Amino acid sequence: MAHTVPAEHRWIELCDGRVTVYGVCPPDPFPRCRIEHRLACSAQRLPDLRPWLTLLRGENGRHVERQLQVDPEPPKSPEEWPDAG
Repeated sequence: MAHTVPAEHRWIELCDGRVTVYGVCPPDPFPRCRIEHRLACSAQRLPDLRPWLTLLRGENGRHVERQLQVDPEPPKSPEEWPDAG
């Protein structure tokens, strides 16, 4: 499961007892990887792990709202979408 946690939220315990952020991607399967408590605790609110994606989604939503005010025609069906590669 550690590979599903963003690298900056994984950490390992070093042989001298210190801990360090474990930003290796994909994670090495041998050391025991740990994650922040707040990511797994159901009693805490999940942090925004991908702020740039949250910002992009918000901007996309605002763009759609502005576009609907200018051109209230329904969007094209997926079959009519341009090929994005």
